[in-house]
Amino acid sequence: MKIVVLDGYTENPGDLSWSGFEALGELTVYDRTPLETIIERIGDAEAVIVNKTPISAEVLDACPGIRYVGVLATGYNVVDVKAAKEKGVTVTNIPAYGTASVAQFAFALLLEICHHVTHHSNAVYEGRWENNADWCFWDYPLIELAGKTAGIIGFGKIGQATGAIAKAMNMRVLAYGGQESESGRAIADYVKLDELLASSDVIFLHCPLFPETEGIINKDTIAKMKDGVILINNSRGPLIVEQDLAEALNTGKVYAAGLDVVSSEPIRGDNPLLTAKNCLIPPHISWAPKESRERLMSIASENLRAFLEKAPVNVVNP
Repeated sequence: MKIVVLDGYTENPGDLSWSGFEALGELTVYDRTPLETIIERIGDAEAVIVNKTPISAEVLDACPGIRYVGVLATGYNVVDVKAAKEKGVTVTNIPAYGTASVAQFAFALLLEICHHVTHHSNAVYEGRWENNADWCFWDYPLIELAGKTAGIIGFGKIGQATGAIAKAMNMRVLAYGGQESESGRAIADYVKLDELLASSDVIFLHCPLFPETEGIINKDTIAKMKDGVILINNSRGPLIVEQDLAEALNTGKVYAAGLDVVSSEPIRGDNPLLTAKNCLIPPHISWAPKESRERLMSIASENLRAFLEKAPVNVVNP
């Protein structure tokens, strides 16, 4: 089998091995693929592995040899799954590989907002502590989380992992979305969205991007939130209407936001969040610890192996 990886660099910038795929066929790996070269690079390959490179109906039409598309991510909207199904092309994704790292990063964002560790460390290196009249100083309000309420929109595996951290920090946890479960009820109280919005001091987004969740954070839902709420999103950028959030940050309705994802990535220079107050925007790295990427690589190669053995798993277009 000819296998082509169209954009492998973010998954493996050189610290991992493609050996799992090499064992399954003739492998070609490209770090990145410009849109105009997608069809040419696929050629007569039967298996196409992508992360964010789009596989459209046009690409599928032009490359009739494709039998399998493996997405190196949980989200698979880069593939026209309807067209793939019509052509008998199996599409798989990678579920649950980054649960621990994404939940950990959600709290990294929150704790930075609560303590401004980077800012205050930089201030020390700038000489402000050695020249300070007192034995300590702080430039921002410092926030204790114990006793506060965390609302989590999307309470699957990642949402529950984040909820477990919040509960360990003595926060009350509310959950909305996802199928209710015993494991979920052990962590959180399931509530309606309006109750979560009104009651939460911190809101985490951990839901998938579907038509019904796109723009779930907008001027109307923000209006229902507590004044001074903190918003954390390391799920999908389009869950937020960015102009509405920027305005809420600038007025103080939302105290701060930690956003590892935005609507268009890489971020555009005209994104209103870049000039909003109290907004942390790292470059979509919640998923990127080596341990997480190793799991992703292992699952991705096993997905292809299972397909070749005619027992496909993690199929998103059955």
